[in-house]
Amino acid sequence: MLPVGLRLEKYLHPTQAFLILPLFALFNAGVAIDGRILETIRNPISIGVILGLVVGKPLGITLFSWLVTRTGKARLPEGVTWPQLLAMSAVAGVGFTMSLFISELAFSDHHLVSEAKVGILVASLLAGVCGFVALHRTLPREAVEGG
Repeated sequence: MLPVGLRLEKYLHPTQAFLILPLFALFNAGVAIDGRILETIRNPISIGVILGLVVGKPLGITLFSWLVTRTGKARLPEGVTWPQLLAMSAVAGVGFTMSLFISELAFSDHHLVSEAKVGILVASLLAGVCGFVALHRTLPREAVEGG
């Protein structure tokens, strides 16, 4: 039997992880979501951020991992496959906090920062969903089911 505090933590975890934390991140980002959101997503800054986080990060992680394993400087952990590594690298695109910080440093114009933030929000959502689906498909059933 788990102590009450641990049972409460286990019970509240899904609400905290999938509702409270994303809402906190959204409100903390300081992005006004209005009728122009689709227009903002289609601008070059947002597209660049989305491509960088959703395509660039997994590609870079996977290619660098392949390179160091080919040179013999490293090897994949026992039981880890290349599809699993690629799936996990997709999750790296959720780099929400650091991306917000870098966008604040990169752009002095508030409008450009807002465009970057919208791209970060969209990319984080896409990377999270893609990573979840990819991990669900590549991990052994007992790992996915928690057994």
